[in-house]
Amino acid sequence: MIEAVGLTKRYGAKTAVHNLSFQVRPGAVTGFLGPNGSGKSTTMRMILGLDNPTSGQVTIGGYPYRKLPNASRQVGALLDAKAVHGGRSARNHLLSLAQLSGIPARRVDEVLGVVGLQGVAGKRSKGFSLGMGQRLGIAAALLGDPQVLLFDEPVNGLDPEGILWVRNLMKALAAEGRTVFVSSHLMSEMALTADHLIVIGRGQLMADMSIKDFISANSADFARVRTPGTESQQREKLTTALTEAGGQVLPEQDGALRVTGLPLPRISDIAHEADVRLWELSPHQASLEEAYMRMTQGAVDYRSTIDQKAGLQQPLPPGAQPPMPVPGQGQPDWYAPPPPQQDGQPFAMPGQPPAGPYGAAAAPVAAGQPNPYAQPAPMGQEQTQPAAPAAAPAPHPTPTESEDAR
Repeated sequence: MIEAVGLTKRYGAKTAVHNLSFQVRPGAVTGFLGPNGSGKSTTMRMILGLDNPTSGQVTIGGYPYRKLPNASRQVGALLDAKAVHGGRSARNHLLSLAQLSGIPARRVDEVLGVVGLQGVAGKRSKGFSLGMGQRLGIAAALLGDPQVLLFDEPVNGLDPEGILWVRNLMKALAAEGRTVFVSSHLMSEMALTADHLIVIGRGQLMADMSIKDFISANSADFARVRTPGTESQQREKLTTALTEAGGQVLPEQDGALRVTGLPLPRISDIAHEADVRLWELSPHQASLEEAYMRMTQGAVDYRSTIDQKAGLQQPLPPGAQPPMPVPGQGQPDWYAPPPPQQDGQPFAMPGQPPAGPYGAAAAPVAAGQPNPYAQPAPMGQEQTQPAAPAAAPAPHPTPTESEDAR
């Protein structure tokens, strides 16, 4: 079991975790949720002894991680799947970890088979995809057959088959009586995997309860009622009857009614008494995502602002008129004819500068301003010299030695 009591961590003037207390019990998958910057990773690092708490303590089986005998065989963790030497093969990476912890070498091939990497065990990890790196990190966590497991975003980069495999793996480990602590931002996956939730926001505990209780406590359940779509009088009649019975009725965009304050059997009785036919009467319960968003909406540090397009537009010069709209422009079948040609070159209209190398009119460029018609520099190279004139494309640079050639 993992137990935190009064856990606090400060970095200078910033408090990452404040007076956090919770327990992670064996035999269940415990989800660890919170917005970005809420202190989840810091908490996991303190559990594993990678960071020292400013105050409070966290123990595993009654001992701090650093005082556990042969801790790597009692606790397995995946915090950063990229923490692997890229020049080592998957087998050699796991073999080095096994030798440090006194784990038999045969266990390496066992966990490679568990995570499905036996076919690439001899390949260097620097060529692994993100999902393969996640599988290798999970294999390292399982290497010592530990009773306590911590996973930070274990399904990151995995395909649907891999996500399902991780879900079943977590449940199987918990069913064996192990302590499984999983941090993730995928609410839909956490709803299918976790039995219990610990939610923090801005370093403080916000919830410590089962998923069912969490959703019930942070959502407004309602009944969805639908009458025959062509009979608006029936809908209005039912609305009046439900309101008089003490219910709250709100119309939905598709013509259904959202009813709160009345249980489903009572709604059915009221409709029967009012002689109103029902095409639908179904309960609605919020998803984990809806409940999570409602609880943590005040603890989010990073919020997007509305894209004010008007602020991105340059004002017109004084006296200038906006361009006249072209009839039909923007429609699916609208077609713009190509500019007239003269001796194989785009024709310049009277009073218009000659065309540039891309067929656009090369307007004069003020001193010190970038030339919008200059040929762009090749990918991966910085353009340190002033842009070449429109009529003379910039010369190609001398090819450099590629990474593989080195």
